Amino acid sequence: MAIRNIRQEGDEILKKVSKEVEVIDDKLQTLIDDMIETMHKYNGVGLAAVQVGILKRVIVVDIYDDMGPVVMINPIIIKTKGEKEMDEGCLSFPNKFAKVKRPEEVIAEYTDREGKRMRVKAKELLAQAICHEIDHLNGEVFVDKMIPGTLEYIEPKEK
Repeated sequence: MAIRNIRQEGDEILKKVSKEVEVIDDKLQTLIDDMIETMHKYNGVGLAAVQVGILKRVIVVDIYDDMGPVVMINPIIIKTKGEKEMDEGCLSFPNKFAKVKRPEEVIAEYTDREGKRMRVKAKELLAQAICHEIDHLNGEVFVDKMIPGTLEYIEPKEK
């Protein structure tokens, strides 16, 4: 496994639409493992393949609960419920945070890393992370959806 470079704000690849995954092979499994390791290194709750420069419809999400990391290949949101204003940040926009309106609940379908089609009903942070990462697959970033006037830059702490 390896830590991948995270593409940062201003990188054109973040505006591109990712392509469907057609084959789950060893190369994809390595990408998934690297994405999980990269997400954990930077304390993220989600990461899309496009954020590490790969235009494939793959996301990983970990809200650090009993479920552990969730790998979603070709994810789609099939149902949403409610709407809530939430604080959001992104590993591709370090130290920037804004308020975004997101569904309170989502039902998403995806293929897992073993090739099985799955469905998850997600609430709160998990729902928010799934929506945020699927946006990345569609070439959208959270600052495109932020509520105007809510963007903040938080100065990083000295180590």
